[in-house]
Amino acid sequence: MTGMPDPSCAAPVPAPGAVSADAAAKADRIIAAMREKGIPADCFVIAVDGRCGSGKTTLTAVLCDRLNADAVHMDYFYLTPEQRTKARFSEPGGNVNYERFSEEVLPRLGKPGSFSYRRYDFPTRSFPEVCSVRSGQRVIVEGAYSLHPVFGDYADLRVFSDIGRGEQEKRILLRNGPAGLENFRQIWIPLEENYLSVCRIRETCDIMV
Repeated sequence: MTGMPDPSCAAPVPAPGAVSADAAAKADRIIAAMREKGIPADCFVIAVDGRCGSGKTTLTAVLCDRLNADAVHMDYFYLTPEQRTKARFSEPGGNVNYERFSEEVLPRLGKPGSFSYRRYDFPTRSFPEVCSVRSGQRVIVEGAYSLHPVFGDYADLRVFSDIGRGEQEKRILLRNGPAGLENFRQIWIPLEENYLSVCRIRETCDIMV
């Protein structure tokens, strides 16, 4: 299983001014949902899970700008080579390093003070960067597997980012090319869909965008 292709499903973080009207409208709905739930604008943890290609990274960039928050990206928690076993990939939601997230991020969420976590780079099999978070009380955790059941109920607001299969494939083709799209069809989308279905991620979210 260690010979499997690069699992990257991450969209590049959008440049300032490059945000779509769709992402802005979704952010409006999420902020309204925060108000409805009585979540303070200066003390919150939001989780944005959902299907790859649905715009989670772009949406999170908008939310971080509006809410003065920092993002924690699940794409930085890829499995290391020794973790990429047949048994691990057979687990619903096994395609993420939930052990490291539980150690480096989870204990700091919802608490005052800054913290940092490491970014794992799959192509180089290394940790080239340490990411800083200004406050554990203004965090948006984004990406597939961000609501893995092993993390418990850590988020004040649980967001499901959805997309139809046709549009999903168009976006992946544009971002990853034909070979990348085929990898997603054969490997990464089935793993993700299994996680979403077995763990009932959509059903447990507060809002779908």
